[in-house]
Amino acid sequence: MARLRPYAAVCAIAAVLWAAIGHGFANYDALYALIWGRELAHGQAPQVDVQLAPTTHPLANLLGVVLSALPARTAEDVLVVIAYLALAAAGWLVFRLGRLWFGWAAGLLAAVVLLTREPVISYGVRAYVDVPYLVLVLGALLVEARRARAGAPVLALLALAGLVRPEAWLFSLAYLAYLRTGRRVRPSEVALAASAIVLWLGYDLVTSGDALRSLHDTRQGTRELGRDTGIAKVPVTLPRRVGEVLREPGLVGAVAGLALGWGLLRERMRLLVASGVLAVVAFAVLGAAGLPILTRYAFVVAALGAVLCGGGAFGWMAVTDGRWVWRWRLVGLVVIGLLIGFAPWQEHRLRSTARAISTQQRIRDDLYALLDERRLPSGRVGVANHRLVPLVALVTNRGPQSIVTPPAAGLRSFVGPATSKVARQFILDPHDPTKQVAGAPAGMREVARNASWVLYERG
Repeated sequence: MARLRPYAAVCAIAAVLWAAIGHGFANYDALYALIWGRELAHGQAPQVDVQLAPTTHPLANLLGVVLSALPARTAEDVLVVIAYLALAAAGWLVFRLGRLWFGWAAGLLAAVVLLTREPVISYGVRAYVDVPYLVLVLGALLVEARRARAGAPVLALLALAGLVRPEAWLFSLAYLAYLRTGRRVRPSEVALAASAIVLWLGYDLVTSGDALRSLHDTRQGTRELGRDTGIAKVPVTLPRRVGEVLREPGLVGAVAGLALGWGLLRERMRLLVASGVLAVVAFAVLGAAGLPILTRYAFVVAALGAVLCGGGAFGWMAVTDGRWVWRWRLVGLVVIGLLIGFAPWQEHRLRSTARAISTQQRIRDDLYALLDERRLPSGRVGVANHRLVPLVALVTNRGPQSIVTPPAAGLRSFVGPATSKVARQFILDPHDPTKQVAGAPAGMREVARNASWVLYERG
């Protein structure tokens, strides 16, 4: 029964999150994973040569293969369920780590901090791979924290993480080096540490003929979208990205937890600090490789910061030196006071995000309804912006290369927004290089419409 307790806790947390938010959908990258998984399931090479295609993630694409047996919208619903479970699992793991290092109250506060941060919720309910990746990394950290030099279980979790994000390759290699300092490393452990690298490069080589295709495409997308990158920007950008997640009270609590914990609980802090340093190095490696340095890429650092924040508030419960207990309590009261003081603002941000996601989901449902109402003719389909490409491709069971933005020859149909408000709320992205929404090509007539979308066909 005790073995089922973590799973029951994760399901309960996911249910609470759904009751509070009640919305979710697959983001642009996740939709492409479903499309590419469907293509792989049919023995086809994934169509990655499309405008602003996202980075391929082998594990996400494998999940797409599994879900290809389901109708498109059912597959997307399954992704949303997984997204909520991943959010809940991240909260549960942060609680377990905080409890292990600082006590149950610190763990509970750490979980609350993480699961009330707007970027975590926003990316999480839209099924970004970064939250499941965070779960795998935190799971590996918990295994190691409970049993030093655990070896294969840690490396297995990191190998799965390494098929989602390449930073986990660094974690695996660093952990392998750490194992060598205390005992002989087994061949199976070396194989696990190298497996994600070999599998990802092999996947790219087999599907595209270029083992470094993901790296090249991500660099190109970074340039086209004008995203921050480069090692020189890491010292300024990383604190900003972590601050976007934790906000001011969380940062103050994390600094307090780090300073007091390192001074008074150093032995139990070593793994936490080493993990944080390695996560920072991994973030810097992204910049050095010319890859984007985004907020969601800092989730591991932010999650460890949430643990430290819990320690800053309640770490005194793990201190045996009575002279320092009351001092840490005073610091903890300040941290709790700041968190409570900023809570209304944080609630406002979460409500705004929930409303935006609700609106976007309604607009998506309108698009599905329009495409259900009238079957698109064969041939290439025009759409108002590249953001619509994976949606239309997935729901109409077409390849993404057949969904294009004008001007393009030979278009038989075109899907565009019914109002400028829909364009602003759903189609346009602040990182779009053009920020343009194309209109229907000349010679097309309106054949169907609803509150959000208009379908045109050639007359």
